[in-house]
Amino acid sequence: MKYQEAIDWLYSTQMFGIKLGLEAPKRLLREFLAFPKHSTQVIHVAGTNGKGSTCAMIDSLGRSLAQRTGLFTSPHLIDYCERIRVSGREIPQDRAAELITDLRDLVKDWDNHPTFFELTLALGMRYFRECDCDIIILETGMGGRLDATTAVPADVCVLTPIALDHTKWLGSTLTEIAFEKASIAQRRKPLLSSPQQAEAHIEIQRIANETQAPLSFVEEPLIGYHITLPGEHQRMNASLACEALIAVGHHLSFDVVQHAFSSLRWPGRFEVFKTTPFLHQAPLILDAAHNPHAAKALVETWKLEYGSAKAQIIFGAVDDKEVPLVLEIISEIATHFHFVPVASERGLPPSSHTAHISEIPHSLHETLEQALASSAGNSTHTLLTGSLFLIGEAEGFINKQVTRFTSQ
Repeated sequence: MKYQEAIDWLYSTQMFGIKLGLEAPKRLLREFLAFPKHSTQVIHVAGTNGKGSTCAMIDSLGRSLAQRTGLFTSPHLIDYCERIRVSGREIPQDRAAELITDLRDLVKDWDNHPTFFELTLALGMRYFRECDCDIIILETGMGGRLDATTAVPADVCVLTPIALDHTKWLGSTLTEIAFEKASIAQRRKPLLSSPQQAEAHIEIQRIANETQAPLSFVEEPLIGYHITLPGEHQRMNASLACEALIAVGHHLSFDVVQHAFSSLRWPGRFEVFKTTPFLHQAPLILDAAHNPHAAKALVETWKLEYGSAKAQIIFGAVDDKEVPLVLEIISEIATHFHFVPVASERGLPPSSHTAHISEIPHSLHETLEQALASSAGNSTHTLLTGSLFLIGEAEGFINKQVTRFTSQ
């Protein structure tokens, strides 16, 4: 199959939904010859917020150490191949098409068809093996205990801040969600964690005790280095990333760390555009603050970067998030809201947000493009936030690329 045909087939597998469990991905990895080589180090990252940034930081550190890295993340913002990178380069579309074709042929007669996410993991792991990666960094899709990525044996497991999210699948309390995410822990392998809320902290300790995993909480931010991703929370992520490389036996010099973090770029995380196709008079900032914990970090970072200045905010969300609380938090820095739809079957209508913003002026738009054009007409900073799907759509507009979304 050519790339577009292959992607069409792969996207069609979303009809099989989300299936939590490890037997199916283990079978797929085994039969597709996609388990890592014995010499490859695997770092597995779970959590609610900061997973992608932390994975990107670990990847950048690995490359600064002259290691060949494989980075597996989700979801993508614009193109599917963003999910699978070797030493910073996305998998070529031609090779992705070949591997998707091989996967289709492999599973065509299976009674229990693999999901989109399981197939993507197998594709990535096979490509990392082909490329002789020294270090593989895996970001969980959802949860951890039964996430497909947990089928891959890890040398160190990493937990970013845990908060309420995906409660339909992971549980309604912080303790239940922490259990699911911390259960990526491997027996007698290092387990690292960001500072956590009390309930999550206790649950992580329980999991570490049960698995005999050496547990370390990384309590201090990384200071003394320039980090291209702004915000105190990113300094915590950077500290966690450094400890992950140290845990698998690497020595990090000042020059290695400085090079890694001063050259790092991770789209959609307080990403500043000083020029846009819509000719905004002031910078346009993109940040995927899709839950209350992330919204608080966004507001703190905004104040750190822009002081008392406020923003006109373009916002869109999907229906499994705590939208009223997110809007309450970011209202502190808002002069005007532009509400837009999100290109997802779970997207909320713009009108559903208006009851949550008190007296702040607002506008409703039929499309993101309309909101971007409308917000470009004055000198106030523009902040685009909410769903990652919305961030991806905006990245597509700005970079003049066609964005194709998935539900997984």
